[in-house]
Amino acid sequence: MKLNAQELIQKLDLKPLPGEGGFFRETHRSKEMTNFRGGEARSLATAIYYLITPTSFSALHKLPVDETFHFYAGGTVEMLLIRPQDQPKTVLLGNRLDKDEIPQITIPNGTWQGSRLLNGDFALMGTTVYPGFEFRDLELASEEMILSFPESEKLIRKFLQR
Repeated sequence: MKLNAQELIQKLDLKPLPGEGGFFRETHRSKEMTNFRGGEARSLATAIYYLITPTSFSALHKLPVDETFHFYAGGTVEMLLIRPQDQPKTVLLGNRLDKDEIPQITIPNGTWQGSRLLNGDFALMGTTVYPGFEFRDLELASEEMILSFPESEKLIRKFLQR
């Protein structure tokens, strides 16, 4: 890919993602509706472009819905995942399967997640959320997360909102 991060942000009309970080643009919001917890009507699914750079990352957060990440282009992305009752783990998103990178991953609802760029100028991804994403769903982690996983403090701090 010959475009740099700033050119991609312009070409794809990406905007800063409040709270979480990175740049995004919603590309799809299903007109078909579903009942969400408690009977709330919600779009069946939403999809976005999502881009991170060396200075913008996805702060550690969780959603009450499943989210699938699709890697499109750029450098390797390190994703931190913390499930209740499990130790934190990292996965690598990218297109170098020979280096144990994966091009797609689904994050189950209730999982703490954060992503940062390990190399390169950017990483361009997409995410699909189902039922559809609503900003009120976003729960950002705080330093209190470290109290639950003190042995992973250094790793967790890399993904906390700055």
